Amino acid sequence: MTANSRPVRPCAPVPGTQAVAAARRPAPLASSVDEITRLRASAPDAIRLACAQRTPFDSARLASPLFVLAADHPARGAVAAGGDPTAMGDRHELLARCVEALARPGVDGFLGTADLVEDLMLLGALDGKLVLGSMNRGGLPGASFELDDRFTGYDAPGIAAAGLDGGKVLLRIDPEDPGTADTLAGCSHAVHTLAARRLLALVEPFRTHRVAGRVVNILEPDAQIYVNNIAQGLGSTSAYTWLKVPVVDEMERMMASTTLPTLLLGGEGTGGPDERYAAWQKALRIPQVRGLILGRTMLFPDDGDVAAAVDTAVSLVDRSPSTPETAR
Repeated sequence: MTANSRPVRPCAPVPGTQAVAAARRPAPLASSVDEITRLRASAPDAIRLACAQRTPFDSARLASPLFVLAADHPARGAVAAGGDPTAMGDRHELLARCVEALARPGVDGFLGTADLVEDLMLLGALDGKLVLGSMNRGGLPGASFELDDRFTGYDAPGIAAAGLDGGKVLLRIDPEDPGTADTLAGCSHAVHTLAARRLLALVEPFRTHRVAGRVVNILEPDAQIYVNNIAQGLGSTSAYTWLKVPVVDEMERMMASTTLPTLLLGGEGTGGPDERYAAWQKALRIPQVRGLILGRTMLFPDDGDVAAAVDTAVSLVDRSPSTPETAR
């Protein structure tokens, strides 16, 4: 399936007060993916205009569990999904799938690098959404410097200038790799500079090691407890810090390592869909877990049905009135 066979349509209005703003918002600057290229070539300032006219995210919604779509993988050279080594490499197809997913009811936000964020801004797909800019994408898979996760994407001033709601950093920790030291310093600086602007800092920590020259995440509770404690101590304040963590065994014990709001990531889609949904549903009962942030498993589901995958995952997120109402 290609982007030409799947029309790009604006996102559905956000329920509640956001619906009023949605009815008044300007039309998208681009009506198709092909139109994006024309605008980028002839009127690049349209990107700034699209960012400026975007309906902002209502921060009061942070008090309720969230569902966020993630698509920052390609900027790190990670384009595999669902067993296809280049599934995310077709930008037209990826954009079409992102727009389809973002249009589903209950999808609160998007995480991506500037190229994808700006394309989706031009398409009007991020109105009313929580938008997080991905910051350090320099640790390319398979490279000798993979664990030197340098900041090659957004920085805090750029996130603020684009009117985004926060930034995300990847923190892979291998005590035997000297690249970890620079990554720690860079992530600390990012947390500090985001917090200074009252922007959300989403930290994604992993304990890693090399197996036959390949970097592997250690998805075990003790390893995650170790990196959670390091991640939440970054910067001069943790007031705006959230965590992004994998689902591991003994989730309750692992999550007892933090009081920070936490989103669950989806990974590359190992295991069957039913198994993944059950694991997410169980983990979402833990009070610190504030929602899901999923990418490849939603955009490239086993059966190819993006809308059905997103709808099923959204249904796991409890938005009942019993959810605490105190905003951050």
